[in-house]
Amino acid sequence: MIPYEEPLINVGILVDKRIKFELYGDFNVTGYNETFSGVFTAEVKDDKLICKSKKNKIEVEDQLTFQPTNPISESFLIRDVIIGLKFHWERREKQRFNFALKLVKEKDEIAAINVLPLERYLTSVISSEMSAKSSIELLKAQAVVARSWILAQMEKVNEVISKKENQKATVQLENKIIKWYDHEEHKLFDVCADDHCQRFQGVTKIISESAHNAIEQTKGIVLLSNNSICDTRYSKCCGGISESFEHVWEAVKHDYLTSVIDYKYEPEIYKIDFAKEENARKWILGNPPSYCNTSDTKILSHILVDYDRETKDFYRWKIEYTQNELAHIINENMEIDFGEITDLIPLERGYSARISRLKIVGTKKTLVIGKELEIRRVLSKSHLYSSAFIVEKVGNNIPSKFILHGAGWGHGVGLCQIGAAVMAEMGFHFDEILLHYFSHTWLKRIY
Repeated sequence: MIPYEEPLINVGILVDKRIKFELYGDFNVTGYNETFSGVFTAEVKDDKLICKSKKNKIEVEDQLTFQPTNPISESFLIRDVIIGLKFHWERREKQRFNFALKLVKEKDEIAAINVLPLERYLTSVISSEMSAKSSIELLKAQAVVARSWILAQMEKVNEVISKKENQKATVQLENKIIKWYDHEEHKLFDVCADDHCQRFQGVTKIISESAHNAIEQTKGIVLLSNNSICDTRYSKCCGGISESFEHVWEAVKHDYLTSVIDYKYEPEIYKIDFAKEENARKWILGNPPSYCNTSDTKILSHILVDYDRETKDFYRWKIEYTQNELAHIINENMEIDFGEITDLIPLERGYSARISRLKIVGTKKTLVIGKELEIRRVLSKSHLYSSAFIVEKVGNNIPSKFILHGAGWGHGVGLCQIGAAVMAEMGFHFDEILLHYFSHTWLKRIY
């Protein structure tokens, strides 16, 4: 592990054919003597990046950066930023940011990128991923996880580039399609600002004194394993047991991303060998005790911000489809005609009962799909809460209805945010929370 100084982060806010933004204050652009402010539109014309306001026009080949004369007091606003892309809470917002705005042309689209110091980025992340009013220990835990993740991600991307590796994230055979979705696909910036990476909404979100204190008190602290920064992951609710990395992403085992019972002890009346379908069924239909098994409105208001509060049944949930509904969703998402759906058969489950291989049986086509997120994507108009579910069929040869009973919200790997919120409320310190979810790790301040 190399010694660190606090880096600058390039965060992709929006990629679109036309971007509307507003500069509040005085911004400099290299090559221009005057400063810029006001309302602008950026688009690609004749293979040039053109930014126009009522009184200014800037035309460049590939990219330009607006640098504020004062990065703290001055800001810029971007309109129509997409949040929750392809999830059930997807919507557009206008969002405000500090520091620099970089615009990069990519074919006929433009990427709007916020360039800012890592700790400033994290202050917004922990206020966007959860309420800035959360307990200080929860915010500190989230800060360390978010910091470790992005630094590990940047190292990983640099390693892939230096080795000129092309990581294959799809295995496709005649009757099998296995995909996983990770974060290396961004080429124009380090991370995006949405759930695909980490939620980052600039200074749009209310940033409390606790959020500032959490960043200040943990500045430069990361989780380490084998003297390397941990590729820390997190999701909303593990459902009682966290998942291991290899069941969700590539087939690589990490000692610190193994399955963890989300409680003080193992559940007494459940067998957690989910390779046996009867054990998975009992677990998912049951109500085992765990840190994330809570309906405490105070705690949930801290972790479920804004649109997240639309989701109530995150620990155990149920969704029903008619035959026509399910067939339409699957056929449309897969762009394959399965005909009528006769069965959904779990072939492989991870340690949290999340399905990593699912056989879809139709009257015209049978196909095995995976991994976790691909299953969630294929079986929903947006995404299922998780792939930890069992299937109840109504009807005989061709069921008239499918009922999915499920557990948890998200991939379930690493930190369980709702479980961590409950632990913080119970008096656990941030380091105790982190060492509960990330085995074989230790904390170190690296800058």
